[in-house]
This record gives sequence, structure tokens and C-alpha cells, in this order.
Amino acid sequence: MESALDYYTAEALLAWQVELGATEAMLDSPVNRYETPKEAPKPKVTPPPVDAPPQKVQIDTVVEARKAVADVADLDGLRAAMAAFDHCELKRGARNLVFADGNPAARVMIIGEAPGRDEDREGKPFVGRAGQLLDRMFGAIDMGREVPLSKDAIYITNVLPWRPPQNRDPKPEEIAMLKPFLERHVEIVAPDLIVLMGNIACDAVLGRRGITRLRGNWQEAFGKPVMPMFHPAYLLRQPGMKREAWADLLSLKAKLEEIS
Repeated sequence: MESALDYYTAEALLAWQVELGATEAMLDSPVNRYETPKEAPKPKVTPPPVDAPPQKVQIDTVVEARKAVADVADLDGLRAAMAAFDHCELKRGARNLVFADGNPAARVMIIGEAPGRDEDREGKPFVGRAGQLLDRMFGAIDMGREVPLSKDAIYITNVLPWRPPQNRDPKPEEIAMLKPFLERHVEIVAPDLIVLMGNIACDAVLGRRGITRLRGNWQEAFGKPVMPMFHPAYLLRQPGMKREAWADLLSLKAKLEEIS
């Protein structure tokens, strides 16, 4: 139905209403401006550009490490699982996986920190100057990694199987990432007791540092008696501390006799 007003009359009436103070037009029916819409408007999603790089998925490396060792039943399987674990950047800069050395049937399991240059080159833990001192230390109480009887043998591994660049200290996230492998390692070897060599090993296993306070005091971890000791590399720098190391070795020997 066409309006009865012509254009000029309607314009005049509109101008008159604006002059009176009208600010908006009235509709044919009232509008409730407080009413909630029946369907909320959908947010506008802008698709990524076609050539945009894919977003990187965040991976929980600790969870992945636990999955990697979940079905591991022996040392060969553990070594293979560690070799196949690609979430640790240290692996890309290392020459070799440094797994372990010594007799897996040994009563004593030694946990060091991380491989150095010599260990990375040879693929065995404690083979440099610090390793030679470690062998002399345990040889003084008639124990070693190559002795014929398992009751006098030692078994050696590290918290990290790959060498950190420039022999820097392992980062907390690296320790946490690789700890499931260490836990499974201890479960498989099942030693009578464990020796923690240095602050990094104490941090990884006990959650504490301060080797000068911890050494010589028996702790417990993995359900085993644990003895923190000075790292042989520290004893090479501080030979005056060898007296304390000797006392710790005697305590270890006495503990073995007590357990047996």
C-alpha cells in the first residue's frame, strides 16, 4: 500500500520531528532491546593462509619416555629404546649413546652425571681421567667393573646417555625427560645398593643438591640404600677431599656386608 503523503510533505514532517528532538524512528511494533537473542551469533573464524606453516604440536617428552620403557624387559631392550628415543636434542650432537659398563649382576650400581669427551668417543661411562680414578677407588676395596666375581663387581651408568655440548651441566628438563629410562635401568639391574656420583646424580635421584652435605649419609631411592659420593672429577680438582671419599668407600663395604 502506497503512502498517502507525497515526498515533500513527508520530508517536511520528518524535519519537524527532528526539530522537536526525535532521534530515532519508531517501528510498527515495539522492540525489547533487553531480550536475549534466540541464537547467539557465531564467531567469525578466519582460516589460516593456504601457505601458512603447520603449527608445531607440543609433546610431553616425559610421557613419551615412559611410553618408550613401558614394555622393556631387559637391558638390550632398554638400550634399543634409548637409541630410538628422538625427543632429546643432546642425541643430535653426540657421537655415541653411552649406555653402561661393568657387570649387570653386580651388587653395586654407580650412577654418574653425563658422558664427557672420552666417554662420548668410546661409548662407555667413566673412561677418562675421572674413570681411572673411580677404578682405583673401588679397587682399594677389592671391587671393580672387570672383577671375575659378581659379588665384588660394579655396574656403571649415567643420568644422561648423551654428552651435553661443551660438557655443560644437564638442564632440569633433560634430567626429567630421561629419568624414566634411569628408573627402568635400576629395576632391571636390581642392585643391592646405589652410589650417586656428584650433584647431578643426587639431583636426578634424590631431588637435592649439595654434595658436601649429602655425601657420607645413607639415603633411600628406588627402594634401595643410596650413598652420595664426591664425583671423581671433583676429587681430581680437590685431592684433599679423598679422605672423605675413602670413608664413604669403607661405609659402602660395611653396608654390603650388613646386607649380605
